[in-house]
Amino acid sequence: MFINVIVGVDEQPASGDAIALAQNLMAAGGELTLAHVHRAETMPLHSSNPGLQAAERERSLALLARVRDAAGLDGARICIGSASVGRGLHELAEQEQADLLVVGSSRRGLIGRVLMQEDTQRALNGAPCAVAVAPAAYAQRSPALTEIGVGYDASPESQHALATARRFAAERGVKLSAFEAIALPASSFSAAGPIDNSILALVEQARQRIASLGDIEPHAAYGEAAEELTVYSASLDLLFVGSRGYGPLGRLMRGSTAGQLARTARCPLIVLTRAGSTVQDAGGVHAAALAHG
Repeated sequence: MFINVIVGVDEQPASGDAIALAQNLMAAGGELTLAHVHRAETMPLHSSNPGLQAAERERSLALLARVRDAAGLDGARICIGSASVGRGLHELAEQEQADLLVVGSSRRGLIGRVLMQEDTQRALNGAPCAVAVAPAAYAQRSPALTEIGVGYDASPESQHALATARRFAAERGVKLSAFEAIALPASSFSAAGPIDNSILALVEQARQRIASLGDIEPHAAYGEAAEELTVYSASLDLLFVGSRGYGPLGRLMRGSTAGQLARTARCPLIVLTRAGSTVQDAGGVHAAALAHG
């Protein structure tokens, strides 16, 4: 499924986690590209000085070479100068026609920088591919994929996530389950009568909805979505979720359910967007980019 995979790396240990996850997710015969975004200030002195730009590029390529050699890889390197990490990754994903962008979860590493860069939200709206987030220390365990799960609520985004996860599970021959978190509207708590029975009924209805989808183990619980999905993720090797409206990293920055899961999930997380579906279905054809090694 994931043929053309870009891994965002920097100097932090989380880069190793991202590489390990990318290798676990990439389809046989796929292409893995290591990418680094170096700082390119918007000051005229920097943007108009070819020497400074060339030096930044060389430093990026040297970093990528060290990371590639340490990981024992034989993949491509690509770098770009940008005022923000998020914008640079988005541009690289578009130029490479990637179907998956993988980053680490360290707050000091690349994804932490993305989360703290407010200006990347605008650049990443409508991101062209899925984003996978590797949990801290993933490289030390890199578990085999035996069960994957989906955060499901019948929305178009969760239906896209389910379709992608179903395809991935079929290709890998692994178990697939789905989870729906149920919350009662505030008006329910002011109404007369027992609340517990209403909750139990809604949870059971959610399980039946998922069961009716066929060949999927159904799970449901009452509670806040991100918290319940975090608990659910402890039993998984990979969790798929959809994203509404914004590109996946833009949504992460806005404190969405996906953003909370990027920090709390007990397993790797893949955030999908409808914008990226055509790229994924096309198989991620490789294209030219700014700097290769």
